[in-house]
Amino acid sequence: MIPIAHPLIGEDEQKAVAHALASGQLAQGANVAEFEKKFAAVCHTKDAVAVNSGTAALHLALLAYGVKAGDEVITTPFTFAATANVVEIIGAKPVFVDIDPFTYNINPALIEQAITPKTKAIMPVHLFGYPCDMPAIMKIAEAHNLVVVEDACQAHAASINGKPVGSFASGGFSFYPTKNITTGEGGAVTADDLEFTDKIRVIRNQGQKERYKQIALGYNLRMTDIHAAIGLAQLPKLEPFTQKRIANAAYLTERLANYTQTPVVADGYRHVFHQYTIRARKNRDQWIAALAEMGVGTGIYYPRTIYNQPYYQEIGVTGNCPESEAAADQVLALPVHPALTEIELEKVADSVIAVAKRLG
Repeated sequence: MIPIAHPLIGEDEQKAVAHALASGQLAQGANVAEFEKKFAAVCHTKDAVAVNSGTAALHLALLAYGVKAGDEVITTPFTFAATANVVEIIGAKPVFVDIDPFTYNINPALIEQAITPKTKAIMPVHLFGYPCDMPAIMKIAEAHNLVVVEDACQAHAASINGKPVGSFASGGFSFYPTKNITTGEGGAVTADDLEFTDKIRVIRNQGQKERYKQIALGYNLRMTDIHAAIGLAQLPKLEPFTQKRIANAAYLTERLANYTQTPVVADGYRHVFHQYTIRARKNRDQWIAALAEMGVGTGIYYPRTIYNQPYYQEIGVTGNCPESEAAADQVLALPVHPALTEIELEKVADSVIAVAKRLG
């Protein structure tokens, strides 16, 4: 079976972990500081703060901006639930705006009508590795005095006209094993505002700026030096991995564009293809079964909107986003990861074409 994801961990990462273990510095230390510096350089930001997950990155960014109970945060319902969960955890309310049916990202043309006196922030998600229309979103945010947190958990090295995601505002990244690079588990917040990142460093470390001197309410959301060691070994591979993903996606699009909706890439936009998403407008379950029989793994990202998740229905969170709901019923992700061989990539394309011809 050709897997939908395949983390590439090798001798470099193993040696880095062994060195970290031998150093005796297992918690947050020199590796974390070095990883922060190098990841900030990748994102063209003045600073990056390493934490223990992408969820923690988004949570800390909202807290550092002062988002609180009773505030509203505009975001997309077509994403992983963590995006909305961090809003709920704070006691704020996620307000869902529908997506563009071709990019799957939040539709900027619909954002302003969702703004109320309670709106504090906009949290766009660069879904599947494709940048949101950040110039339009930043213009709206500035006009209404709103903060912006870019959920870039799937979009390492994505950019618009050379400007990386996570540098338009503040960014939250994930280094989960299936992401474009990994630290095993981990995340980071990127920003140019050093006062903002200083707040995050305090909150991630039990509210301490100095050891045993607590100046704020905080959490233990630190990245370990072991995880940072993996990240330092992975960072030089980000660009080669990304170029391979882009090349794999280009091949798939060339082969599949006449048979299904394939990903769009606007001029100046760099799509880094965390996922390669097509549409099975009919019989998606049959598509999945047929491709599995042919040895091709698939994934559904995501099978329901956040407001249709049982928990959010239980607490009365609602939404009216028909394009998001249509996407949830139809999207299907194909293998695009850099571990694919040419033979495997050809097999993926051949199999999808055969299924499309048979099932429509």
